[in-house]
Amino acid sequence: MTVLVFTGSLLGSMALGMPIAYALLVCGVALMVYMDIFDAQIITQNLINGADSFPLMAVPFFMLAGEIMNAGGLAKRIVAFALTLVGHIKGGLGYVTILTSCMLASLSGSAVADAAALGALLVPMMVQAGHDKARAAGLVSAGAVIAPVLPPSIGFVIFGVAGGVSISKLFLAGIVPGILMGVSLCVAWWLYARREDTNRLAKRSTKEVMVAFKDGFWALMLPFIIIFGLRFGMFTPTEAAVVVAVYSLFVATVVYGELKLSDLPALFVRSAMTTAVVMLLVAAALVSSWLITVSEISTQIIDLVEPLIDHPTLLLLAMMLLVVIVGTALDMTPTILILTPVLMPIVKQAGIDPVYFGVLFIMNCAIGLITPPVGTVLNVVCGVSNITMEQVVKGVWPFMVAQLIVLFLLVLFPILVTGPARWLGGY
Repeated sequence: MTVLVFTGSLLGSMALGMPIAYALLVCGVALMVYMDIFDAQIITQNLINGADSFPLMAVPFFMLAGEIMNAGGLAKRIVAFALTLVGHIKGGLGYVTILTSCMLASLSGSAVADAAALGALLVPMMVQAGHDKARAAGLVSAGAVIAPVLPPSIGFVIFGVAGGVSISKLFLAGIVPGILMGVSLCVAWWLYARREDTNRLAKRSTKEVMVAFKDGFWALMLPFIIIFGLRFGMFTPTEAAVVVAVYSLFVATVVYGELKLSDLPALFVRSAMTTAVVMLLVAAALVSSWLITVSEISTQIIDLVEPLIDHPTLLLLAMMLLVVIVGTALDMTPTILILTPVLMPIVKQAGIDPVYFGVLFIMNCAIGLITPPVGTVLNVVCGVSNITMEQVVKGVWPFMVAQLIVLFLLVLFPILVTGPARWLGGY
């Protein structure tokens, strides 16, 4: 009955159109009333404790860094460098999109920011070259969801806080899975582009490649700074967020000179507004998380899946299917905050490595950003590319399937995650 009250109040609130953060609070209140332990002070205390977290300080700085990169010319230079490398081959602009997505992902950690930047820059270029607009928008959408998997990832920060998992280990364990997502897009794009008759760009000379590299050098160095600093313990993930924001600000204002000091207040306001939404969600989720623990919902769910506890692979497959279904209806952050306190006790009971599970979970949540009908990234790409939702859904599905195949391969072959993570020092 407790599980029914939890899910019924949550889904009912959402069905009425209530914002997710308030739906989580209603869900918590419903559980407290059902258990006859209602106390407004408990709700207030958990709300405050939910936002009072040092690791969560990384969120506003990563948000700010993403805004600075888009406004300060870093994203534009990364696109230009990728064009000199692979723009001349058949379907080259698609590979440019994928390569740029991976590089931007290692800078911003935000799928929405990457989708906005790449949609505005690359979709018009791909259409002009003769590519189908729906397919181009679909590729940009699928490329953008690599951002929550490659470090620095806002999704890993939120999951690490909600699940009590090392954020540094999550960052390092996400590198290879993120790259594999990019490789899967390359394969899917190759299968599609070989049948297209499109214009090719002229092959760039070595000198032009070096000029583009030199122009984008400061932007391209940031991923290496982050990985090097985390690998050798020079800074924590929270401190890495500050490094990213300050470094991006310096490059955009001093080195490239494309961001004026007068532009900063608007950037700060946009970052603060986005951060406020995330932090309210996290704070509200702690109320539900505390009540999930008190009401022993996790224990009841463990009893339900007990036949699968001794079969970790089957259990993981079942959980991944659940997350895929939930991801069609919820955005990434609510999915993390609602499911993490429910699934983590099951993961620990089954003896599954929490870092390994975290990588798979965040990959799944990221793919949920391009699954209709919600699909936050799809909505962003529709807006910046002037294309309908129906068209972008038609264009994205082959790439979404390719990324789901990678996800389930990682479920079947954990060594693809844990092996590279050990080599990078994540274990």
